[in-house]
Amino acid sequence: MQLSTVLKPYLPKSLLGRSVLIIVTPLILLQVISATVFFENHWNKVGRRLALGVAGEIAVVIEGMRRAPDVLAQQALFRQVEVSLQLDIAFKRGDVLRDTRKLGETILVRQLTGAMDEAVAKPHRIDAQSQDRFVEIDVQLADGVLNVTVPRKRLFSTTTYVFVLWMAGTSMLLFAVAMVFMRNQVRPIRRLARAAKDFGMGRDTPRFKPEGATEVRRAAGAFIAMRNRLKRHIQQRTDMLAGVSHDLRTPLTRMKLQLEMMGDVDGVADLKTDIADMEHMLEEYLAFARGEGGETAVDFSLSDMLSEIVGQARRKGAAIDLHSEGDIRAPIKPNALKRALTNLVENSIRHGQHISIRSGVRGETVEIVIDDDGPGIPEDKRADVFKPFVRLDTSRNPVTGGVGLGMTIARDVIRGHGGEIELEDAPGGGLRVRVSLPV
Repeated sequence: MQLSTVLKPYLPKSLLGRSVLIIVTPLILLQVISATVFFENHWNKVGRRLALGVAGEIAVVIEGMRRAPDVLAQQALFRQVEVSLQLDIAFKRGDVLRDTRKLGETILVRQLTGAMDEAVAKPHRIDAQSQDRFVEIDVQLADGVLNVTVPRKRLFSTTTYVFVLWMAGTSMLLFAVAMVFMRNQVRPIRRLARAAKDFGMGRDTPRFKPEGATEVRRAAGAFIAMRNRLKRHIQQRTDMLAGVSHDLRTPLTRMKLQLEMMGDVDGVADLKTDIADMEHMLEEYLAFARGEGGETAVDFSLSDMLSEIVGQARRKGAAIDLHSEGDIRAPIKPNALKRALTNLVENSIRHGQHISIRSGVRGETVEIVIDDDGPGIPEDKRADVFKPFVRLDTSRNPVTGGVGLGMTIARDVIRGHGGEIELEDAPGGGLRVRVSLPV
């Protein structure tokens, strides 16, 4: 298994996290290497020199004791050493050093042991554990044991703590600067992503402008140019379809007037039905091609919209239950979404006897569920329902099957809002349509 595969679940997912990791990782490695080099030099050189200094002073004391004519002279030597060298010395005449174990800090004791072996070369015992501020050294002499108490600060350099504090402080400072800098660099990317998401959901982004690094500005400029081109294309298509609609309606209107003037001649009723079907199909085709692209998204109550759709269906004799969890509001294109939901409800009414509609907020999405008790749609046929001009009901009667664009229009409108539509089996049989829209 590759190392990247093992570490992938633990690595940050966001650009900010990855950027900070790229900056912090070399910084940590640099600090570890610097600390290793520093401590290696510190303990091998500075620590050893401090230990050699103390061991040399002890050797001088031992040499002075050897030359001292009596006990009083030795006591005077001990007092002078205590004042000048900060060494507390006591001599236990006739005592024997039975324990030469080394107690306490490993590095300090190891350095001091080496220095004592080099400078004094006599059996000795080092205790760096019994006292916090002092280290005791017992040296076996010919006529007794020399006890030397050394201040720990003489064997340990405080620059270690200073170095650690400086290292940690500068690391935290550099980390804070990197966080602020990278957050400012990532912010324009987030704004670009938000603007692209809003545009994909049909929301306008008039205040979006390029900012940030050169590459981000270039990407933002490309997004603005693409958005403007799409808007122009949609507007041109809408204008063209409006003209086509007007041109096609004109001859149909003349035909309807001509038929009205013909009275009850045989075949006129059939022609009127055909013209009505043509008008209905024309409306469906134009609505599908137009896609309601020119409408602006506004904050609207989905609960009121569903109540209005259900009210219209009930007036036509449909049996519908509606349950809405409070007043649900979301940024939508009211006309387009109403048309899409109406298509879904009418499709359920066309195939079922009883309809149930439920709506509510689930996290950051609005969920609308439409259940019917009709025959349902086989799972392998559900994808075909959303294809343009595809009808599972093969009859050409618009009352039973329409022209095969209702579900296609509904899906395009819902996806244009950044949502999704899914077809499932209803709990009691029939079809369940689940619509999810971002809040």
